Amino acid sequence: MTDPKCTNRVRDVRNELGITQGTLAERVGVSRQSINYIEQGTYSPSVTLALRIAKVLGERVDNIFILEDE
Repeated sequence: MTDPKCTNRVRDVRNELGITQGTLAERVGVSRQSINYIEQGTYSPSVTLALRIAKVLGERVDNIFILEDE
């Protein structure tokens, strides 16, 4: 059994709100590069970081991070 793919809407929601990667990174306590990696799908955040990102973006975590069944 393969692991399902996790995608995210961080970039889309962040852009809708007019928030830069740097601002989001500062608000959640990580580097801008970390936000970039998350948006690209290169890095999957911890549960705690995913919850922080969702809170800052004003969304539920499951509206930002999507687990896709394969």
